Amino acid sequence: MALFKKKQTRDESYYMASQWTLMWRKLQKHKLAQFSLVLLAILYLGALFADFFAPYGLEEFSSLYKDTKPTKIYWQDEEGNFSRPYVYGLKKVNDRKTFKVIISEDTSKKYYIDLFVEGVEYNILGIKSNIHLYGLVDEDGNPARDQNGKATVRVNIFGADSTGACIFSRILFGSRVSLTIPFVSAAISFVLGILLGGISGYFGGFVDNAIQRIIEVLSAIPSIPLWMALSAAIPPDIPVSAMYLYITIILSFIGWTGLARVVRGKFISLRKEDYVTAARLAGVSDFKIITKHLVPGFLSYLIVNLTLGIPGSILGETSMSYLGLGMKAPATSWGVLLKETEDLISVAQCPWKMIPLIFVVITVLAFNFLGDGLRDAADPYK
Repeated sequence: MALFKKKQTRDESYYMASQWTLMWRKLQKHKLAQFSLVLLAILYLGALFADFFAPYGLEEFSSLYKDTKPTKIYWQDEEGNFSRPYVYGLKKVNDRKTFKVIISEDTSKKYYIDLFVEGVEYNILGIKSNIHLYGLVDEDGNPARDQNGKATVRVNIFGADSTGACIFSRILFGSRVSLTIPFVSAAISFVLGILLGGISGYFGGFVDNAIQRIIEVLSAIPSIPLWMALSAAIPPDIPVSAMYLYITIILSFIGWTGLARVVRGKFISLRKEDYVTAARLAGVSDFKIITKHLVPGFLSYLIVNLTLGIPGSILGETSMSYLGLGMKAPATSWGVLLKETEDLISVAQCPWKMIPLIFVVITVLAFNFLGDGLRDAADPYK
């Protein structure tokens, strides 16, 4: 009897649960979507606290470490015994055979990798600090920096770029741009798609015809030429913050057309429903009918569309920056970092410069897997 009551209570809670509760329960069964959600949370936390996680600041670079491969980390001492991780510094030596100056390890002194090491000062959420997650210290425990605070020895776990900057640090700082511009632009496209698509489908007539012609014109223009035309209108010597705003607007300008068509079709089918007619007869305004009655009818689909639209914006920002149409140095984004790989010789000699591409692929796949999970969860009774 108790088992029957328990089952009955469970069934009642299932059929009386809200749509969002059912979506969450269905999403919990999608393990890949859950893993993607955790991974994206880690990436965004890394972007938010990049100053703490990055061992070096954006303006820290060294000509000695220019285009150097990932730093070799040692776990054993000279006798072969286990040791706390340490690295060696670099020095310039003359090659007796080629008479060229080469970079080699300076094994005269060890520098140990330690946690919570002092470095350049930064400000996160109004809190000033100079503590970084990890860094190098000498045998006395002092940070491997000179009196001016400049790093004398570096540990570049992903290698260094053509300026001698740490690629890992630049990936963290670049994620602030590469993860926020697509999110903001997708959100703006989301609002524009719902607004213009809703107006087109709800009112019809001349308004519908005009909006659809605009959508057809924008859809007929290839993305890259449109990016080039819009980017050409941006002044070349503007600050990074203004460039950030312009790139966001450009990506939003061409990303709303597909959603607007879907919203238009939904509104055309829903505006003839009895509850919409009843709302009109009750004197409810058109704005409230759209926001309170029509949009909630397929809100789950809109959320899925927003999630699946972010990867396209990420690829768009990365492509624009890679082609020189988006963010430019000294600004940092994943696309700017990948611009150094446009030379095949550079890729062959420094393959570690392709590491930012791995982060782009992982992020895009994570959003796609999360979108698949949300798409399945949007129909919890399926």
